[in-house]
Amino acid sequence: MNKIGTGQIQTARLLLRPYTEMDADAIYYGWASDPLVTRFLTWPTHKNADVTKAVLSDWLSRYENGDYFNWAIARKDTGEVIGNIAVVNLEEAAQAAEVGYCLGRAYWGQGVMTEALRAVIDYLFDEAGLNRVAAYHDVNNPASGRVMEKAGMRREGVFRQAKKNNRGLCDVAWYAILKSDRG
Repeated sequence: MNKIGTGQIQTARLLLRPYTEMDADAIYYGWASDPLVTRFLTWPTHKNADVTKAVLSDWLSRYENGDYFNWAIARKDTGEVIGNIAVVNLEEAAQAAEVGYCLGRAYWGQGVMTEALRAVIDYLFDEAGLNRVAAYHDVNNPASGRVMEKAGMRREGVFRQAKKNNRGLCDVAWYAILKSDRG
């Protein structure tokens, strides 16, 4: 694995970049305080902006580590931060990463997350030198599975009551892509 950390990535519509302290309000108001966005996530809805600032401070402190991958998803045209995509579990020995993501509700259904996920998969394979990228979703959130499929990931199976999110114990569908799957 190449320990390159969170590098900047550009797509047709997006700029994926490391966070800055200036992003706290965008995170809080854009998605972290929205219970509809966080209902299927494993971290609680932020009760106030101070929670967001504390989380952001932790993220910023980790950027020095070459094995930390956490991107702000920003619109390329305006610079507005609209979501998050990150490696939530890294297994260096297996050259594998698990990715998690969320997006402000105003941007749902526009292909934004698929575009971001494809770019992160490419970065993790081509720049970081990984072999496998996986993700899972609560089976009650099939839109997230469609994002994974459109990004080239294959469904590997359902694990019953394998995770806990803001709705409680849940069945999760796992998806993955191998570097060799890209052709």
